[in-house]
Amino acid sequence: MNAPADLVRNLLHATLNSYSRTELARYLDVNPATIARWINGQSEPRAYVAQALQQLLQPQAPARSTPAEFTFIDLFAGIGGIRKAFEQEGGQCVFTSEWDSYAQKTYHANNPDGQRIAGDITQVAEADIPPHDVLLAGFPCQPFSIAGVSKKNALGRAHGFADATQGTLFFDVARIIAAHRPRAFVLENVKNLHSHDQGRTFAVILQTLREELGYEVHYRVIDGQHWVPQHRERVVIVGFREPTDFSWDLLQLPENKLPTRMAQVFHRTDGKEPVLAHDGDKFFDHAKGEVNPKYILTDKLWAYLQNYAEKHRAKGNGFGFGLVDANSISRTLSARYYKDGSEILVSRGAGLNPRRLTPRECARLMGYPDDFRIPVSDTRAYKQFGNSVVVPVFREVARMIKPWIVSPKADQG
Repeated sequence: MNAPADLVRNLLHATLNSYSRTELARYLDVNPATIARWINGQSEPRAYVAQALQQLLQPQAPARSTPAEFTFIDLFAGIGGIRKAFEQEGGQCVFTSEWDSYAQKTYHANNPDGQRIAGDITQVAEADIPPHDVLLAGFPCQPFSIAGVSKKNALGRAHGFADATQGTLFFDVARIIAAHRPRAFVLENVKNLHSHDQGRTFAVILQTLREELGYEVHYRVIDGQHWVPQHRERVVIVGFREPTDFSWDLLQLPENKLPTRMAQVFHRTDGKEPVLAHDGDKFFDHAKGEVNPKYILTDKLWAYLQNYAEKHRAKGNGFGFGLVDANSISRTLSARYYKDGSEILVSRGAGLNPRRLTPRECARLMGYPDDFRIPVSDTRAYKQFGNSVVVPVFREVARMIKPWIVSPKADQG
Protein backbone atom coordinates (compact mmCIF):
# COMPACT_ATOMS: atom_id res chain seq x y z
CA MET A 1 0.00 0.00 0.00
CA ASN A 2 1.38 3.40 -1.02
CA ALA A 3 1.07 6.65 0.93
CA PRO A 4 -0.52 9.69 -0.78
CA ALA A 5 2.33 11.34 -2.69
CA ASP A 6 1.29 14.92 -1.80
CA LEU A 7 1.23 14.06 1.91
CA VAL A 8 4.70 12.55 1.78
CA ARG A 9 6.10 15.46 -0.23
CA ASN A 10 4.76 17.92 2.34
CA LEU A 11 6.19 15.85 5.18
CA LEU A 12 9.55 15.58 3.41
CA HIS A 13 9.78 19.33 2.89
CA ALA A 14 8.94 19.91 6.55
CA THR A 15 11.45 17.36 7.76
CA LEU A 16 14.23 18.68 5.52
CA ASN A 17 14.10 21.92 7.51
CA SER A 18 15.76 20.02 10.37
CA TYR A 19 17.49 17.04 8.74
CA SER A 20 19.71 16.59 5.72
CA ARG A 21 18.64 14.36 2.85
CA THR A 22 21.39 11.90 3.80
CA GLU A 23 20.17 11.74 7.41
CA LEU A 24 16.61 11.15 6.24
CA ALA A 25 17.74 8.42 3.86
CA ARG A 26 19.53 6.60 6.70
CA TYR A 27 16.52 7.02 8.98
CA LEU A 28 14.15 5.58 6.36
CA ASP A 29 16.66 2.94 5.19
CA VAL A 30 16.57 4.11 1.55
CA ASN A 31 18.99 5.69 -0.91
CA PRO A 32 19.11 9.54 -0.98
CA ALA A 33 18.19 9.32 -4.66
CA THR A 34 14.94 7.61 -3.66
CA ILE A 35 14.01 10.61 -1.54
CA ALA A 36 14.69 12.87 -4.53
CA ARG A 37 12.34 10.75 -6.66
CA TRP A 38 9.61 11.01 -4.03
CA ILE A 39 9.96 14.78 -3.89
CA ASN A 40 9.88 15.05 -7.68
CA GLY A 41 6.91 12.69 -7.97
CA GLN A 42 8.88 10.14 -9.96
CA SER A 43 7.97 7.30 -7.61
CA GLU A 44 5.48 6.68 -4.82
CA PRO A 45 6.61 5.82 -1.28
CA ARG A 46 5.15 3.03 0.81
CA ALA A 47 2.74 3.81 3.64
CA TYR A 48 5.35 3.42 6.36
CA VAL A 49 7.23 6.47 5.03
CA ALA A 50 4.44 8.88 5.95
CA GLN A 51 4.13 7.29 9.39
CA ALA A 52 7.89 7.45 9.98
CA LEU A 53 8.08 11.11 8.92
CA GLN A 54 5.11 12.05 11.10
CA GLN A 55 6.84 10.39 14.03
CA LEU A 56 10.02 12.34 13.31
CA LEU A 57 8.00 15.57 13.24
CA GLN A 58 6.29 14.98 16.57
CA PRO A 59 5.99 18.21 18.53
CA GLN A 60 8.70 18.96 21.02
CA ALA A 61 8.22 17.32 24.37
CA PRO A 62 6.71 19.52 27.10
CA ALA A 63 9.11 21.69 29.05
CA ARG A 64 10.48 20.16 32.22
CA SER A 65 8.39 20.89 35.32
CA THR A 66 11.62 21.55 37.21
CA PRO A 67 14.92 22.96 35.91
CA ALA A 68 17.59 20.44 35.02
CA GLU A 69 20.13 19.89 37.78
CA PHE A 70 22.95 19.20 35.32
CA THR A 71 23.54 18.79 31.60
CA PHE A 72 25.13 15.92 29.71
CA ILE A 73 26.02 14.73 26.23
CA ASP A 74 25.26 11.21 24.98
CA LEU A 75 27.95 9.73 22.71
CA PHE A 76 27.67 6.33 21.00
CA ALA A 77 24.15 6.64 22.33
CA GLY A 78 22.57 3.47 20.93
CA ILE A 79 18.89 3.58 21.84
CA GLY A 80 19.40 5.92 24.78
CA GLY A 81 19.66 3.67 27.82
CA ILE A 82 22.32 5.75 29.60
CA ARG A 83 20.44 8.95 28.70
CA LYS A 84 17.26 7.59 30.26
CA ALA A 85 19.14 6.73 33.46
CA PHE A 86 20.69 10.19 33.80
CA GLU A 87 17.42 11.95 33.00
CA GLN A 88 15.81 10.01 35.83
CA GLU A 89 18.35 11.64 38.16
CA GLY A 90 17.56 15.17 36.98
CA GLY A 91 19.90 15.59 34.01
CA GLN A 92 19.20 17.16 30.64
CA CYS A 93 20.69 15.88 27.39
CA VAL A 94 22.07 18.69 25.22
CA PHE A 95 23.78 16.68 22.46
CA THR A 96 23.51 13.15 21.05
CA SER A 97 25.67 11.19 18.64
CA GLU A 98 24.80 7.77 17.19
CA TRP A 99 25.77 6.58 13.71
CA ASP A 100 23.35 3.65 13.23
CA SER A 101 20.16 4.80 11.49
CA TYR A 102 18.01 2.06 13.06
CA ALA A 103 19.18 2.98 16.55
CA GLN A 104 18.47 6.63 15.67
CA LYS A 105 14.92 5.65 14.78
CA THR A 106 14.36 4.00 18.17
CA TYR A 107 16.09 6.90 19.94
CA HIS A 108 13.88 9.48 18.19
CA ALA A 109 10.73 7.49 18.95
CA ASN A 110 11.51 7.60 22.66
CA ASN A 111 12.94 11.12 22.82
CA PRO A 112 10.62 13.28 20.67
CA ASP A 113 12.28 16.54 21.72
CA GLY A 114 13.17 17.74 18.25
CA GLN A 115 16.88 17.41 18.99
CA ARG A 116 18.98 16.31 16.04
CA ILE A 117 21.18 13.26 16.40
CA ALA A 118 24.68 13.77 15.08
CA GLY A 119 25.82 10.78 13.07
CA ASP A 120 29.51 9.92 12.82
CA ILE A 121 31.21 11.50 15.85
CA THR A 122 34.55 11.44 14.05
CA GLN A 123 33.11 14.11 11.73
CA VAL A 124 31.84 16.38 14.54
CA ALA A 125 34.04 19.28 15.57
CA GLU A 126 34.44 19.98 19.29
CA ALA A 127 33.13 23.53 18.73
CA ASP A 128 29.83 22.12 17.47
CA ILE A 129 29.18 20.37 20.79
CA PRO A 130 27.55 22.53 23.47
CA PRO A 131 29.02 22.96 26.96
CA HIS A 132 28.01 20.19 29.37
CA ASP A 133 28.56 19.00 32.93
CA VAL A 134 28.89 15.28 32.14
CA LEU A 135 30.08 13.31 29.12
CA LEU A 136 28.47 9.89 28.69
CA ALA A 137 29.87 7.35 26.24
CA GLY A 138 29.42 3.63 25.65
CA PHE A 139 32.28 3.65 23.17
CA PRO A 140 33.29 0.58 21.10
CA CYS A 141 36.32 -1.41 22.19
CA GLN A 142 39.28 -1.15 19.79
CA PRO A 143 42.97 -2.03 20.10
CA PHE A 144 45.48 0.79 20.11
CA SER A 145 48.68 0.81 18.12
CA ILE A 146 51.24 1.65 20.79
CA ALA A 147 54.44 0.88 18.92
CA GLY A 148 54.95 4.54 18.05
CA VAL A 149 54.23 5.59 21.60
CA SER A 150 56.72 3.07 23.00
CA LYS A 151 59.37 4.33 20.59
CA LYS A 152 58.82 7.91 21.71
CA ASN A 153 59.10 6.85 25.32
CA ALA A 154 62.37 5.07 24.58
CA LEU A 155 63.70 8.22 22.92
CA GLY A 156 62.57 10.35 25.84
CA ARG A 157 60.17 12.33 23.69
CA ALA A 158 56.85 13.60 25.00
CA HIS A 159 53.65 12.55 23.34
CA GLY A 160 49.98 13.39 23.80
CA PHE A 161 46.81 11.33 23.75
CA ALA A 162 46.43 12.01 20.02
CA ASP A 163 49.55 9.95 19.36
CA ALA A 164 48.35 7.09 21.53
CA THR A 165 44.70 6.96 20.50
CA GLN A 166 44.43 8.39 16.98
CA GLY A 167 42.40 6.14 14.70
CA THR A 168 40.23 4.74 17.49
CA LEU A 169 36.83 5.99 18.61
CA PHE A 170 38.19 6.53 22.11
CA PHE A 171 40.25 9.35 20.56
CA ASP A 172 36.99 11.23 19.91
CA VAL A 173 35.95 10.82 23.53
CA ALA A 174 39.35 12.13 24.64
CA ARG A 175 39.40 15.13 22.29
CA ILE A 176 35.92 16.22 23.43
CA ILE A 177 36.90 15.89 27.09
CA ALA A 178 40.05 17.90 26.39
CA ALA A 179 38.09 20.65 24.64
CA HIS A 180 35.16 20.99 27.04
CA ARG A 181 36.61 19.87 30.37
CA PRO A 182 33.28 18.57 31.76
CA ARG A 183 32.96 18.16 35.51
CA ALA A 184 32.71 14.42 35.06
CA PHE A 185 32.47 11.60 32.55
CA VAL A 186 30.98 8.11 32.58
CA LEU A 187 32.29 5.51 30.14
CA GLU A 188 30.84 2.02 29.67
CA ASN A 189 32.20 -1.04 27.98
CA VAL A 190 32.23 -4.83 28.09
CA LYS A 191 34.01 -6.52 30.98
CA ASN A 192 36.71 -7.74 28.58
CA LEU A 193 37.92 -4.17 28.04
CA HIS A 194 40.15 -4.75 31.06
CA SER A 195 42.02 -7.59 29.31
CA HIS A 196 41.52 -6.51 25.69
CA ASP A 197 44.70 -6.63 23.60
CA GLN A 198 46.57 -8.16 26.57
CA GLY A 199 45.61 -5.21 28.77
CA ARG A 200 47.18 -2.58 26.51
CA THR A 201 43.86 -1.02 25.52
CA PHE A 202 42.80 -0.40 29.11
CA ALA A 203 46.26 0.87 30.05
CA VAL A 204 46.20 3.49 27.28
CA ILE A 205 42.68 4.55 28.27
CA LEU A 206 43.64 5.06 31.92
CA GLN A 207 46.88 6.81 31.02
CA THR A 208 45.03 9.16 28.68
CA LEU A 209 42.31 10.00 31.18
CA ARG A 210 44.59 10.39 34.19
CA GLU A 211 47.92 11.64 32.91
CA GLU A 212 47.06 13.39 29.66
CA LEU A 213 43.66 14.84 30.60
CA GLY A 214 44.26 15.15 34.35
CA TYR A 215 41.06 13.52 35.62
CA GLU A 216 40.57 11.57 38.83
CA VAL A 217 39.46 8.15 37.55
CA HIS A 218 37.63 5.24 39.22
CA TYR A 219 36.47 2.03 37.56
CA ARG A 220 34.54 -1.07 38.53
CA VAL A 221 32.88 -4.08 36.94
CA ILE A 222 29.18 -4.11 37.83
CA ASP A 223 26.83 -7.05 37.27
CA GLY A 224 23.34 -6.06 36.14
CA GLN A 225 21.76 -9.09 37.81
CA HIS A 226 21.39 -7.09 41.03
CA TRP A 227 18.66 -5.10 39.25
CA VAL A 228 17.40 -7.40 36.48
CA PRO A 229 17.37 -11.22 36.10
CA GLN A 230 20.36 -11.27 33.76
CA HIS A 231 24.03 -11.99 34.41
CA ARG A 232 25.55 -8.99 32.62
CA GLU A 233 28.94 -7.65 33.68
CA ARG A 234 30.12 -4.30 32.34
CA VAL A 235 33.06 -2.11 33.24
CA VAL A 236 32.08 1.42 34.27
CA ILE A 237 34.71 4.15 34.29
CA VAL A 238 33.92 7.45 36.01
CA GLY A 239 36.18 10.47 36.11
CA PHE A 240 36.11 13.86 37.82
CA ARG A 241 37.80 17.08 36.81
CA GLU A 242 38.36 18.11 40.44
CA PRO A 243 39.46 15.99 43.43
CA THR A 244 36.60 14.14 45.15
CA ASP A 245 36.03 11.64 47.91
CA PHE A 246 34.08 9.42 45.53
CA SER A 247 34.22 5.70 46.33
CA TRP A 248 32.58 2.63 44.82
CA ASP A 249 31.60 1.82 48.40
CA LEU A 250 28.76 4.30 47.76
CA LEU A 251 27.17 1.77 45.37
CA GLN A 252 23.74 0.81 46.70
CA LEU A 253 22.42 -2.54 45.51
CA PRO A 254 18.66 -3.10 45.54
CA GLU A 255 17.39 -4.14 48.95
CA ASN A 256 15.21 -6.97 47.63
CA LYS A 257 15.50 -9.99 49.88
CA LEU A 258 15.13 -12.21 46.83
CA PRO A 259 16.92 -11.42 43.55
CA THR A 260 14.85 -10.66 40.48
CA ARG A 261 13.74 -13.62 38.38
CA MET A 262 12.59 -14.08 34.78
CA ALA A 263 8.94 -14.10 35.91
CA GLN A 264 9.26 -10.30 36.11
CA VAL A 265 10.23 -10.20 32.44
CA PHE A 266 7.87 -12.71 30.82
CA HIS A 267 4.56 -11.74 29.26
CA ARG A 268 1.79 -12.63 31.70
CA THR A 269 -0.61 -15.35 30.59
CA ASP A 270 -2.98 -14.89 33.54
CA GLY A 271 -4.92 -12.08 31.90
CA LYS A 272 -2.83 -9.34 33.53
CA GLU A 273 -0.43 -8.57 30.67
CA PRO A 274 -0.65 -4.79 30.11
CA VAL A 275 -2.14 -3.67 26.81
CA LEU A 276 0.37 -1.33 25.19
CA ALA A 277 -1.00 0.76 22.34
CA HIS A 278 2.47 1.06 20.78
CA ASP A 279 2.87 -2.74 20.76
CA GLY A 280 -0.64 -3.87 19.88
CA ASP A 281 -0.58 -7.64 19.40
CA LYS A 282 2.83 -7.60 17.74
CA PHE A 283 4.45 -9.62 20.51
CA PHE A 284 1.55 -10.90 22.59
CA ASP A 285 -1.95 -11.92 21.52
CA HIS A 286 -4.16 -10.40 24.21
CA ALA A 287 -7.31 -12.13 22.96
CA LYS A 288 -5.70 -15.55 23.34
CA GLY A 289 -3.55 -14.58 26.32
CA GLU A 290 -0.38 -16.02 24.81
CA VAL A 291 2.89 -15.01 23.19
CA ASN A 292 2.83 -14.78 19.41
CA PRO A 293 3.66 -18.32 18.15
CA LYS A 294 6.26 -16.96 15.71
CA TYR A 295 8.69 -16.86 18.66
CA ILE A 296 8.50 -20.65 19.17
CA LEU A 297 11.51 -22.48 17.73
CA THR A 298 10.91 -24.70 14.74
CA ASP A 299 11.48 -28.44 15.09
CA LYS A 300 14.54 -28.15 12.85
CA LEU A 301 16.21 -25.36 14.84
CA TRP A 302 15.40 -26.96 18.20
CA ALA A 303 16.85 -30.29 17.04
CA TYR A 304 19.99 -28.56 15.80
CA LEU A 305 20.54 -26.71 19.09
CA GLN A 306 20.06 -29.90 21.12
CA ASN A 307 22.48 -31.84 18.93
CA TYR A 308 25.03 -29.02 19.10
CA ALA A 309 24.85 -28.94 22.91
CA GLU A 310 25.14 -32.73 23.15
CA LYS A 311 28.17 -32.78 20.86
CA HIS A 312 30.00 -30.30 23.10
CA ARG A 313 28.91 -32.04 26.31
CA ALA A 314 30.52 -35.22 25.00
CA LYS A 315 33.77 -33.27 24.57
CA GLY A 316 33.54 -31.86 28.09
CA ASN A 317 32.71 -28.35 26.87
CA GLY A 318 30.02 -26.11 28.30
CA PHE A 319 28.76 -24.76 25.00
CA GLY A 320 25.07 -24.95 24.26
CA PHE A 321 21.74 -23.24 24.64
CA GLY A 322 20.53 -21.61 27.84
CA LEU A 323 17.05 -22.65 28.95
CA VAL A 324 15.21 -20.44 31.44
CA ASP A 325 11.94 -20.58 33.33
CA ALA A 326 10.12 -18.16 35.62
CA ASN A 327 12.59 -18.74 38.47
CA SER A 328 15.77 -18.35 36.41
CA ILE A 329 18.42 -15.71 35.98
CA SER A 330 19.43 -15.59 32.33
CA ARG A 331 22.72 -15.48 30.54
CA THR A 332 23.86 -12.21 28.96
CA LEU A 333 21.61 -11.01 26.14
CA SER A 334 23.86 -10.40 23.13
CA ALA A 335 23.46 -8.52 19.87
CA ARG A 336 23.44 -11.87 18.03
CA TYR A 337 20.28 -13.01 19.80
CA TYR A 338 18.31 -12.61 16.58
CA LYS A 339 20.22 -15.49 14.97
CA ASP A 340 18.83 -18.39 16.98
CA GLY A 341 18.07 -17.08 20.49
CA SER A 342 20.15 -19.88 21.92
CA GLU A 343 21.63 -18.01 24.89
CA ILE A 344 18.17 -17.39 26.40
CA LEU A 345 15.41 -19.84 25.44
CA VAL A 346 12.15 -19.87 27.38
CA SER A 347 11.00 -23.33 28.48
CA ARG A 348 7.39 -24.14 27.57
CA GLY A 349 7.32 -27.42 29.43
CA ALA A 350 8.36 -31.00 28.74
CA GLY A 351 7.86 -32.12 25.16
CA LEU A 352 7.30 -28.59 23.82
CA ASN A 353 9.74 -26.57 21.79
CA PRO A 354 11.05 -23.54 23.70
CA ARG A 355 10.67 -20.01 22.40
CA ARG A 356 12.74 -16.88 22.08
CA LEU A 357 12.15 -13.85 24.24
CA THR A 358 10.03 -11.26 22.48
CA PRO A 359 11.55 -7.80 21.93
CA ARG A 360 9.30 -6.45 24.71
CA GLU A 361 10.69 -9.06 27.09
CA CYS A 362 14.21 -8.09 26.00
CA ALA A 363 13.37 -4.48 26.83
CA ARG A 364 12.23 -5.52 30.30
CA LEU A 365 15.35 -7.65 30.74
CA MET A 366 17.43 -4.51 30.16
CA GLY A 367 15.40 -2.48 32.65
CA TYR A 368 13.40 -0.42 30.15
CA PRO A 369 9.84 0.50 31.20
CA ASP A 370 6.89 -0.66 29.13
CA ASP A 371 6.33 2.83 27.74
CA PHE A 372 9.57 2.44 25.79
CA ARG A 373 8.67 2.23 22.10
CA ILE A 374 10.08 -0.42 19.75
CA PRO A 375 9.57 0.98 16.23
CA VAL A 376 11.94 -1.38 14.39
CA SER A 377 11.84 -4.98 13.21
CA ASP A 378 12.45 -7.84 15.63
CA THR A 379 15.90 -8.42 14.17
CA ARG A 380 16.90 -4.80 14.74
CA ALA A 381 15.30 -4.74 18.18
CA TYR A 382 17.24 -7.81 19.33
CA LYS A 383 20.50 -6.19 18.17
CA GLN A 384 19.65 -2.91 19.86
CA PHE A 385 18.76 -4.38 23.23
CA GLY A 386 21.72 -6.74 23.08
CA ASN A 387 24.00 -3.73 22.59
CA SER A 388 22.29 -1.61 25.23
CA VAL A 389 22.88 -1.10 28.94
CA VAL A 390 20.88 -2.15 31.98
CA VAL A 391 19.15 1.15 32.65
CA PRO A 392 18.82 0.92 36.47
CA VAL A 393 22.56 0.20 36.78
CA PHE A 394 23.32 3.57 35.25
CA ARG A 395 20.67 5.33 37.25
CA GLU A 396 22.59 4.16 40.31
CA VAL A 397 25.85 5.40 38.77
CA ALA A 398 24.18 8.75 38.09
CA ARG A 399 23.01 8.92 41.70
CA MET A 400 26.52 8.18 42.93
CA ILE A 401 28.31 10.87 40.93
CA LYS A 402 25.57 13.51 41.18
CA PRO A 403 26.94 15.24 44.31
CA TRP A 404 30.06 16.22 42.34
CA ILE A 405 28.33 17.43 39.18
CA VAL A 406 25.66 19.73 40.59
CA SER A 407 26.22 23.08 42.26
CA PRO A 408 27.38 24.11 44.75
CA LYS A 409 29.42 21.01 45.70
CA ALA A 410 30.74 20.54 42.19
CA ASP A 411 32.17 24.06 42.22
CA GLN A 412 33.83 23.43 45.59
CA GLY A 413 35.73 20.37 44.26
